[in-house]
Amino acid sequence: MVILAPVFIMKDLTTSIYTFEDIIQGKFQYVDKTEYIWELIRPAKEMYFLSRPRRFGKSLTVSTLKAVFEGKKELFQGLALYDKPYDWEPHPVIHLDMNGRDFSTLEKMEESFRQILLEQAKFNKVTLKERTANAMFHELISTLHDTKGDVVILLDEYDKPILNNITRPNCQDFLSALKVFYSVIKEKNAMIRLAFITGVSKFCHVSLFSELNNLTDITMDAHFATMLGYTQEEVEANFGDRIAALAGNQASDDLMQKIKEWYNGYRFEENSKTVYNPVSLAQFFKSGGKFNNYWFSTGTLTFLLELIKKQRFNLEQALKTPVSNFAFDAFEIDRIPPLTFLLQTGYLTIESTVKRYGDTAYKLCFPNLEVKGSFETYLAGYCSGMQSAQVKDSVYRLADAVTAGDVDGFMEAMKVFFAKVPYDVHLKDENNFQLLFFSIFMLLGISITAESRTNQGRIDAVAANEDYVFVFEFKLDKSKELALEQIKERDYFRRYMNSGKKIFLVGVNFDMEQGQIQDWTSQPV
Repeated sequence: MVILAPVFIMKDLTTSIYTFEDIIQGKFQYVDKTEYIWELIRPAKEMYFLSRPRRFGKSLTVSTLKAVFEGKKELFQGLALYDKPYDWEPHPVIHLDMNGRDFSTLEKMEESFRQILLEQAKFNKVTLKERTANAMFHELISTLHDTKGDVVILLDEYDKPILNNITRPNCQDFLSALKVFYSVIKEKNAMIRLAFITGVSKFCHVSLFSELNNLTDITMDAHFATMLGYTQEEVEANFGDRIAALAGNQASDDLMQKIKEWYNGYRFEENSKTVYNPVSLAQFFKSGGKFNNYWFSTGTLTFLLELIKKQRFNLEQALKTPVSNFAFDAFEIDRIPPLTFLLQTGYLTIESTVKRYGDTAYKLCFPNLEVKGSFETYLAGYCSGMQSAQVKDSVYRLADAVTAGDVDGFMEAMKVFFAKVPYDVHLKDENNFQLLFFSIFMLLGISITAESRTNQGRIDAVAANEDYVFVFEFKLDKSKELALEQIKERDYFRRYMNSGKKIFLVGVNFDMEQGQIQDWTSQPV
């Protein structure tokens, strides 16, 4: 008799379905996060705000809460919440989903709000008499409370109307209109069983944060730091079979480490575990294990790059110097700090903490290679006026030159790169030049070992692989000889002397008027 080995059928993955009920009924892979849902619903009444980067599972969390308060216990069979001491009593739910709505003008925003409320009224079998959005919101909550009891309000992506208009001169008008609409939640507080509000960013003066003082912000709460995204343990428990299948004859641990470097690394509280971006991880598995940037760019990234350039933001300093907790606060729409926006949108995250004069300071970093590579490519492209593909091709040529130990080849590739920068980009701006140079070397660091440090009037950098080390000094409007002498005087190369690698010292002069590398000289050690 032949005994057949058991066949394990992996559940389907989805990156396009964000509704809990559809995921469960469709038998898609679901990582059980309902222990956190229990913590949210356990208090008799509560109002929460949670900020997370885009494509991180906010909408799925909202729809899970919706299923709970609709009393759909059968959907949770086999999950942590199923056996909790919860009564599963249905509550009237108002689900305000801002995704996919037209907020291009104040009039269209008002119409979108009215349409959402009419849809929710129809779902709850209520007829609304009021005609303005905020009056309709008042009426809907009051009517549901009077007929069905305490109301649950689920507001997904509250800041969509702001982010969609953030570059417009009248953005403040959108903020004022939102303040009136969202203030209804505070005014009807006594009628609300639970309010759960999500967004990407935290803006001042939206009534949620300036007036709704009983709103519990769980964005950096240790208890909820891993509610969205997957921990390492969750990845191994839920996707271990997929990783083993992809690994084939290679060690699963080696593949797991590479997956971790690419998609893990987000930390939402200083002492919490890091988490993976769930959509990126699912896309990686669906692609058959291709490492790629699945966290695609949006209009928000363009605005962020404009903000960095306009405010002359020092990205290098932000990655090197610990920052205070004020970097995580809500901000004014007309005074947006790039650092806070980078944190809230997920391009930077908490690496570690240090104590400074009794306070906690936060060391920041890019979460992983996916974010680091995509952000730096777009940053270099924005600063240089080139397409992302052109930037990556230039970086590959630079890495090839280091691998071959070809100093002149490296500098020629660098010169060609700067020659491609359109004249109207104006590399004459030293800040723009330093930002571009920094992003190029950071990108280079993904392929080989590379780093740069910028100071007033000079830049020093290192590019290395297993066999060679190039130590650069870039002078701005000085001379290549002076640059080379400065490397020697300051012993920049000393830490590489016992590495067993061949070391080249490279002095470079950059002509700011021409926006071009003027000349260079090199010397082996």
